[in-house]
This record gives sequence, structure tokens and C-alpha cells, in this order.
Amino acid sequence: MALDIKQAKELNAFSCLECGKCTGTCPVSRQAGTFSPRLTLIRSIRNHQPSSFSSEDLYSCLTCQQCDEICPSDIKYAQLMQLLRHSFKGEVKEGSCSHGGILESISRIMTTEDVTQDRMDWIPNKSQISKDSEYLFFVGCLPYFDVLFDDLNLDLLNSGRSTLQILNKFDIKPQVLEQEKCCGHDFYWNGDIDNFKKLAASNIEQITKSGAKKVVTSCPECYRTLKVDYPAHFGKQDFEVQHISEVISAKVKNGELKLKSNGGNKFTYQDPCRLGRHMEVYDAPRTVLNSMEDVEFKEMAHNKKRSICCGVSGWKNCSQVSKQIQVNRLNEAKQTGAETLVTSCVKCQIHFSCAMKDQNLSGEWNFKIKDLTEVVAERL
Repeated sequence: MALDIKQAKELNAFSCLECGKCTGTCPVSRQAGTFSPRLTLIRSIRNHQPSSFSSEDLYSCLTCQQCDEICPSDIKYAQLMQLLRHSFKGEVKEGSCSHGGILESISRIMTTEDVTQDRMDWIPNKSQISKDSEYLFFVGCLPYFDVLFDDLNLDLLNSGRSTLQILNKFDIKPQVLEQEKCCGHDFYWNGDIDNFKKLAASNIEQITKSGAKKVVTSCPECYRTLKVDYPAHFGKQDFEVQHISEVISAKVKNGELKLKSNGGNKFTYQDPCRLGRHMEVYDAPRTVLNSMEDVEFKEMAHNKKRSICCGVSGWKNCSQVSKQIQVNRLNEAKQTGAETLVTSCVKCQIHFSCAMKDQNLSGEWNFKIKDLTEVVAERL
């Protein structure tokens, strides 16, 4: 299948000035000189056929949108890469799946209509949930991540438990779907639109039947997918989507939430690509962190729009390039003197923790990595 030229034009693909700024800012290109957003773009313009592309051309990109931010022609590189992957699905070899492909397999199993899950036993007895609340907590794949990354000694479900604790603090007893499915983020960005739509249709149907009007997620990828990609493919939905950092920030601003001291700490913050550059949610997490009187907050050298990706996207191509990106970012965090690296994305937490525990990587990182929700829950 050839590239959809009309869609490529809508992404300003034909406006390239060949200035090279995209390649200069790309975290992958800085580590692997064989990959270039600019050259991939030029190939897509000059020859719209899959024969022009290699797996490295299409799947090295992190779709982090750093190049989008700097492009003087406003080319939507990340969306163009998604379009290329979709257009050439099955005709260009895909990038290698991390972790033996088990995460992709789990998501693929969820596309089966009659599959049932047992995914509610992580909810603490003390947490209050409801079957008819106007709020719904979209949990995402946390229950599966917690099991699959047990070797990293991370309590990944603690971000889910902390989110429920925070919502309960605001007198919100959210619904939690017993048969919620993966949001489809990874399928979408890896070009598998058919399976993305299957997951999306199921989740939309369940959320609609629940009657919930406000969907809260602690995962930036779920947040972007539900808020942007579901409406783009299924039309405007009858529910509002919020990231938990926005909910907490609003309560802090209007004086409804004051966080107690927890012994002091030095924090820095990792902007997840989907929450930051994709959705431009930069201030909410910082409003929350800066409201903590016992916290000394210091930014990394690259922050907000210039923040560096955690090095892996859609569980594809976790390589030496990814590891070097992670090492560089962890060293930036170390230079702040922080005792805790806070993020709002469980995948960032997984990837950085994996790098920190990798004995083949040289680095002395003594700080902890925590989700923003955990930090807040400790101070309620």
C-alpha cells in the first residue's frame, strides 16, 4: 500500500526546508547516526512506496515530538511516522518487540470480543468505588505491568492505589470497569489501526454504558488516547477526560488540598512525552510539587518542551541506543542533586528503573523513582 498523500499533506510533510533541525534535536539521531527524521521524511515525499523504507527508518522513532517542537515548517513528524507505519503495515519489517512481545500479545488477546479478565483484586478494601459515579478511573494496563515487571521490584500498582486514595480524599468514589481493555495506544502508534479500533470500540461502549461523564487516568498514554485519538476515529464522546495531575492541581489552586510534611525531600521531575509535548500538560504536576512545603524542587537541564524521552515507545526497539538515552537522562537527574525522580508515567518508571538496575551500564544513581500520585498520597 502506498502512503496516503492527502493525509501526508495535512501533516505539512511537503513543507520541509531541509534545515536538519529535526535530526539535530532527535534523541535517537544523537546516539545513532544512521537514523534521521529528515531523511525519512524526504524518502516519504520522493517515493511513497514501502520499498524505500527499512525497519530502522520506521521504528527507531520514539514519536516523542521533540522534532515537532523545533520544526520551522510545523511538520507533524510523529503523526507522519504513525501514518507511514500504518500505510506500510505488513510490507516493512516491524521493529523488534521488547520483553519477548508478551505485552503486545496481551493487548492482542484483549481484542477478542468474549475474553474476560480478572483484574479487580488489586483494589484495597479501604478504597471506595461505586457502580454509578459520574467519575470513572481508567486504570490502563497497570495490573499486567505489575506482574510482568516484578523482577524490577517495583510496586507499579501503587500508582493505581494512590490515585484511588486521592480521589476518595476529594469525596470521589469512582467507577472502575471490571472488563476495561488496553486503551490501544501502542497499536495506534505502531500502525495497527485495526486492533486499536477494536480496543477503543470496546472501551467506548463500556464507558458509555457506565454513564460516567468524567474519566480520570493516571497514565499519560491512556490520557492522550482517550482524549485525542478516540474522538478522531469515533467522533466526539460524551465524557470528559482528565489526567490525575490536573485533578490534583485544581484542588491545590482553589485551596481544597493542603499536603502535609513528609520529612522533606529533593525532587526533580520527568515530563512524559504524551503528557508534555503531546498534550501540553506541564504546569499541573509542577503546581502540585511546588505546593509541598517540605520539598525542594529543581528542574533538570532539559525540561518541559525540551524534556528528553525515556528511550522506548510502544515496547519497540529497546536497544543500546535506548539505554544510552536513559543513562544521559538519569545523569541529568543526578546533577540536580535530587533524592527522588518524580514522573507521571509508569512506563518512564519502568524504563529508568530497568536502566538503573542494568549492571552493564555505568552509573551511580542513588535516587528513588516515584509516580506523582505516590508522592501526593504520602502527604495526604
